[in-house]
Amino acid sequence: MPKATSAFMKPMTISAELAEVVGAGPMPRSEVVKALWVYIKKNNLQDPSKKRNIIADEKLKVVFGGKAVVDMFEMTKLVSKHLS
Repeated sequence: MPKATSAFMKPMTISAELAEVVGAGPMPRSEVVKALWVYIKKNNLQDPSKKRNIIADEKLKVVFGGKAVVDMFEMTKLVSKHLS
């Protein structure tokens, strides 16, 4: 019996703005979040004093709706607007 695919594993279409950060899709939501964290850590965008906060560079500001700083929970909400 084939295993049912989780909704989190369903490939999603990625907006052009988000693709600038995580690469071209389609990609499952879980992979998008992983790729975002790789980008954040590679570019040292995590606030050293408040690890929950992400300091957006120019590419992330576009994804985050112009916000310069977002916490990791808000980040997930903002990124979901770029997935369909």
